[in-house]
This record gives sequence, structure tokens and C-alpha cells, in this order.
Amino acid sequence: MILPSLQPLIASSVGYAFDKSDEIGKFIVLLLVFISVIVWCFIFIKGVALQKAKKASEVFINKFREKRHSLAIISDPLHQESPVSDIYAEGAAKVLEFTNLDPEQALHYGSPNFPTQKLSPAELEAIHSIIEQEVSNQILKLEHGIDWLATAVSVCPFLGLFGTVYGVMTAFVGIASKGSPEINALAPGVSGALLTTVVGLMVAIPSLVGYNMLKINIRKLTVFMDNFTEEFIAKIKIDQLSGGQL
Repeated sequence: MILPSLQPLIASSVGYAFDKSDEIGKFIVLLLVFISVIVWCFIFIKGVALQKAKKASEVFINKFREKRHSLAIISDPLHQESPVSDIYAEGAAKVLEFTNLDPEQALHYGSPNFPTQKLSPAELEAIHSIIEQEVSNQILKLEHGIDWLATAVSVCPFLGLFGTVYGVMTAFVGIASKGSPEINALAPGVSGALLTTVVGLMVAIPSLVGYNMLKINIRKLTVFMDNFTEEFIAKIKIDQLSGGQL
């Protein structure tokens, strides 16, 4: 019963404070609302994209683990659906380049009855380097726009504070010019000034939660990619040992 009774009071207080704000205060409030809309649209779109990438990566990793040999899923149609599959595609392409195999022959790479060209330590190191470079590229893609989001989250409280300081200063200047220290003359200006800080915090706090959730998902995907890199290289080395001799 308490919360519903407070809602009209809060709405009227915000409306009163906004009405008593000067042009700069109203501009800051509207700017913060606009930033909030942009930030939450970005968080929603980025969050959906990261969830899709995470699920697609899990599917691809499980499919990779089901196969015995490193190149057994080189023709799989899921190649372009996740960061992990893109990493696999880069590494597999490098293996094909070093072994002079076509994709059809690569399906049997590492089989005991299939002649396997042995890779030198330098070639294995080159494959590892190519994969690590692709991991870095995928991390940059996943983090695209995150720095802007962090800046927006950090700036909003300071923007609200600026509006408050400016509004309070204007209110006191008005009181000084009128020579009337009465609270009725000071309260409207101060309430309008405080509104910008309230709005700034209302924008920044939920946005910070969304930002942290995005960072957690990116960190999980980074772990997936790093682990897959080592797993892929290990499977290539095993294929070198189990494959038939040329």
C-alpha cells in the first residue's frame, strides 16, 4: 500500500522539478534520457548477439569434440556462425596450405589408413600463431562498442552533477539579486537543479549493470576461444602421431 501511494508524489515531484528547471537543466535531463535510450538499445542488441555467439560456440565445440580427427568437420556449414568456428576455419586453412590437401581429402586427415604429411615444429608454431591472431580479432569484434558504453556510463553521473551545480549556483545568484533569503524563493531552483543528478544516477546505475553483464559474457567467450585453441592444436599433434606414413 505504501509504494502505490508514493507513485503520484514521485511523479508530481519530478514534474515539478522539471518545470522549475532552467533551459540548461531541461536540456541536460532530456540529453540524459536520450543517452539512456541509446545505451539500452545497444545493451539489448549486444546482449542478444553475445548470447547467440555463445550458444553457437558451444554447439561447434561439442561437434568438434565428437570427431576424432582435427579436420573432420572442415566442411561443416556452421563455420560462419560463431567466433570459435571462425578460429577453426583459419587454423584448418593453414593446415591445408601446409599439407597440400583439398577439403575432401582433409576429412580423412589423421586416419591410420590415410597418408599424412607430417608438419614441422615451425609449421605447427605458425598454425598456433595464426589461430591466436584470429582469437585477438574475434575479441576485438566482441568488444566493439563496449568502450563507448563504458564512457557513457561514466559520463552520465558527472553530467547530472554538472546540471545540479549549475542549477544551485543559478538559484543562489537569483536569491542574491532579489535580496530575499526565503526558502520559497530558493526551493524551486534547487529542486530543478537536483533533478539532473537524480536522472544521471537513474541512467548510470542500470547501464552499469548491463555493461558488467556484457563484459561477463565476453569473458566467457574469450575462455571458450582460448581453450579451443589449445584443444585444436593438441588434436592436430595427435593426428601427426596417428596418421599413416607417406
